[in-house]
Amino acid sequence: SGNLAERAESRRMTRPYSIDGYAIVSDDHRIADAAGNMPETLKNEADWRYFQAALDAATLTVVGRKGHQANPNHKNRRRLILSRSARGLERRADGWWWNPAGCDWSTALAQTAPEGGAIAIPGGREVFDLFLALGYSSFHLARAEGTVVPDGTSLFSGLNGITPEHLLASHGLQKDATYWLDEAARVSMTVWPTG
Repeated sequence: SGNLAERAESRRMTRPYSIDGYAIVSDDHRIADAAGNMPETLKNEADWRYFQAALDAATLTVVGRKGHQANPNHKNRRRLILSRSARGLERRADGWWWNPAGCDWSTALAQTAPEGGAIAIPGGREVFDLFLALGYSSFHLARAEGTVVPDGTSLFSGLNGITPEHLLASHGLQKDATYWLDEAARVSMTVWPTG
């Protein structure tokens, strides 16, 4: 029976996962305003449809607590909420709650998405930072060109004069073609897959 258990564990660990980030940013690399809310200048219908289709296709969506509270889970998607208030990994009525300080990512992933599949990462910044360290399979970066968000929240905390694109490249992602999601509104999309 030991061999059976080992084989089952081996199969579980080799199930295919992809870790896919999704964000729309301004020219100054912001995802939210000074109050932590998404500004109207970053809201675009074509980007929203692209994003919602990705979440519909995902096995699991990983969000921060503020994002979870601001965006009710009307479609009842499987959701993992990052929060320092969680004790490790907890199953609550509104989703799985996870504190990385009390439970590692591989354990959380095995519990919340044992069948494998696409893991969608829509942020916010602390969530984006965490998965930059853990490793993205791809990052879908939309830009609302010609917009700025003064004193807003940047996509990643470690930008310090560099672009998100530079940071993604430094973490092993490679730029794919850029195309218009909405040319009239000047919203572009670039997917950054791993090399």
